[in-house]
Amino acid sequence: MAQLKAARAADVIPTAMPELPDIAAELDALSSAPCVRAAEAEAAAAAAGDDSEGRRRRRAPLMVIGHRGKGMNALASPDAGMRGDVRENTLRSFNAAAAGYPAVGYVELDVQVTKDGCPVIFHDNFIYTEENGDISGKRVTDLHLDEFLSYGPQRSQEKAGKPLLRELKDGRILKWEVQAEDTLCTLQEAFDGVDRRVGFNVELKFDDDLSYTEEALTGVLQAILKVVFEHADGRPIIFSSFQPDAAQLIRKLQDKYPVYFLTNGGTQTYADPRRNSLEEAIKLCVAGGLQGIVSEVRAILRQPSAVAKIKDAKLSLMTYGQLNNVPEVVYMQHLMGVDGVIVDLVREIAEAVSAFSAAREVMGTEGCGEVEGSEKKAAAVAATPSFSAREMSFLFRFIPELVQ
Repeated sequence: MAQLKAARAADVIPTAMPELPDIAAELDALSSAPCVRAAEAEAAAAAAGDDSEGRRRRRAPLMVIGHRGKGMNALASPDAGMRGDVRENTLRSFNAAAAGYPAVGYVELDVQVTKDGCPVIFHDNFIYTEENGDISGKRVTDLHLDEFLSYGPQRSQEKAGKPLLRELKDGRILKWEVQAEDTLCTLQEAFDGVDRRVGFNVELKFDDDLSYTEEALTGVLQAILKVVFEHADGRPIIFSSFQPDAAQLIRKLQDKYPVYFLTNGGTQTYADPRRNSLEEAIKLCVAGGLQGIVSEVRAILRQPSAVAKIKDAKLSLMTYGQLNNVPEVVYMQHLMGVDGVIVDLVREIAEAVSAFSAAREVMGTEGCGEVEGSEKKAAAVAATPSFSAREMSFLFRFIPELVQ
């Protein structure tokens, strides 16, 4: 289906971080934007007990997307929460993200297609196991469905699955152990078995070390679309991909569901220039008729003015990355105009987003008794992060240095 690139080592080029932009100048522009002015006015008016029309202005709710369900399994992380308590990209993980968290509108899942044409959910390019002390790995797309499903826990207690191991970015291979297990699954099983309340952010996975012909991409995407069209049954769907050609091609193959281009936004450099900046991402989306961008959050924090450029291009904006597990960073993105965040600490971020969403509702509610209204307003202000212009200036200066 795909051939190895001749210069695969040059595909991802380590690079020094770019020079910091003029954050002060960008902040001046950002702080004059309507969304920030409205947010600051709302907080100030609420603290003063003002019921002005400006304070009652509403912003669209921030969407929370569960990363690989209830969060990725970062096996080497010292933080137990980041290692994950549920196996990622499983029905159990997707349902755990959906349960009881109204702010979670979507779960993100990674889709690849097996050699015999079945879309399955798995993030890594290679799947590893150990047998008789020997570790072996196979490319997921080189497996038939039955062999793929033979890894890890099995649905039938009469079967023993192959032990699952995982290769880390530093080359180490560790036992893939989590507290709550579940079996590997297909895309169709996800449609049939996941709470219908949540939508699916279907990330189309392709290997950076492989090159793909249009014919090969078309075959993969048509296999995925067949399952989506037959089993979505009204569930909201978003397609996304780091592979520029795949993102543009799936937009050509269908116009029912929105397509987002995934980008590191310049935090990592690739041989394909379309992947190396937010500006290039905007160009690609506009040229291909895509609906949005999913950016590494650090790229947005380093270049806040890019939010306005993305919105001026009539594109939606979501972000991903470890900083999205910090409630204050998520709230800042809400003020900046970001539409959604992909997160690993689903419970913590969903509760934080629900809190400041509820706070906006309380601050806009009329007809409360004087005492009851004052108490609700006080609780709302306490639950919602609030930044003055000076504090915003400090944060925008500090965060780029932090992520550097």
